[in-house]
Amino acid sequence: MDNFKSKYRYSLILFRELVITDFKIRYQGSALGYLWSLLRPLFMFGILYFVFVHFLRIGAGVEYWPVAMLLGMVLWGFFSEVTSNGMNAIVSRGDVIRKINFPKYVIILASSASALINLLFNLIVIAVFMWVSGVDLHPVALIAPFYVLELLIFGIGLAFLLSVLQVYFRDTAYIWEIISQALFYGSAVIYPVSVVIDQSAFLAKVLLLNPVAQSIQDVRHVLISDVNLTLTQLTSVWWMLVPAGIVVVTFIFGAWLFKKHSPNFAENI
Repeated sequence: MDNFKSKYRYSLILFRELVITDFKIRYQGSALGYLWSLLRPLFMFGILYFVFVHFLRIGAGVEYWPVAMLLGMVLWGFFSEVTSNGMNAIVSRGDVIRKINFPKYVIILASSASALINLLFNLIVIAVFMWVSGVDLHPVALIAPFYVLELLIFGIGLAFLLSVLQVYFRDTAYIWEIISQALFYGSAVIYPVSVVIDQSAFLAKVLLLNPVAQSIQDVRHVLISDVNLTLTQLTSVWWMLVPAGIVVVTFIFGAWLFKKHSPNFAENI
């Protein structure tokens, strides 16, 4: 343990300082400051609620669907922040990287930690909505952090991969924006999985093989209501190995690619 602390002491100090700095400057000069981390998802929720729930009546038959939709939007926002900020983290700190030699992976982890802090603030809003809506918590809710961790690991793996691509190909940001939009609508964030099942049960199963959709749906299932169908309910528990495998492979490959190219970042930024 002493050897571990000695080896990674500098990285841990740098990680802490980067997280604090990133969180401070994010809302610097803003009148409302940290409140924007709560207001942004609420404003977006209000718009989507009016369009999809109140006007189009999507999810009308799903118990506590407005709360489940808000939860899905918050989790998606967390995943999007981890990947987008991580993708630009290396390029945005090019001046520092060219001047100082330090472990570059700390930058990615720090940006992910900052997104995690934002998520914790947003979960306060979710808790209030759950309380107002009369959602009852059950012991199975204790599993929810593991699904959030799955989403975080997947996001970090993609952040490692995207940050490398962004260093060499600046078009990566535009391509990822398009992919991210498609992923958003393909992850059952603003509509219940039951809507997809009504059209095709097979398509619903394929949709939930996506780790983002699977983790969001599982969190909804354990926190909000069991009417939010999960991959294991539609298939079997063994099919959970598919999204879990995607997460593990993405993280390992992304970390390997990042480690391979990080010594050359200063020359290519």
